[in-house]
Amino acid sequence: MMLPDPSLYRPNVGLALFHRDGRVFLGRRAGASGSPYVWQMPQGGIDEGESPRQAALRELHEEVGVSAEKVHLLEETADWLYYDFPPDVRAALGRRRDWLGQRQKWFALRFLGADADLRVDGDDPEFSEWRWAPLEEAPALIVPFKRSVYEEVARRFRRYTLSAADL
Repeated sequence: MMLPDPSLYRPNVGLALFHRDGRVFLGRRAGASGSPYVWQMPQGGIDEGESPRQAALRELHEEVGVSAEKVHLLEETADWLYYDFPPDVRAALGRRRDWLGQRQKWFALRFLGADADLRVDGDDPEFSEWRWAPLEEAPALIVPFKRSVYEEVARRFRRYTLSAADL
């Protein structure tokens, strides 16, 4: 199988933040309404000169309010996972319409803090609310064009759904 041309895909990170009991963080996208596909895991672009790991920790803090000290890195995917933007999303990208989609490095992180440490009410919030949910529910809750990536993430990170007590 031939991989897509990485230069045509926006570099991005995705974060599977696992509670000690094995559930994963899902956020309801701010401003999303009318669609059943409004929940997702944190994700965001990689800035120029930033490593995927640095981007993951920055996005974790920006979107969820959690500092690096409150997580334990379980895994970083060795490869990139790709998805294509549908035409309406590409059209809304403005000057970056040449991107066909996103390529993502995914990170599995164990949350070491308390629920009170999670903050989705920052200056420019990505999420309007959040919850802990079983990882296997996430693919059905994401917008359809990202679903195959979420299915792959759920498959690869399934072992982290065990509670910390079971490990």
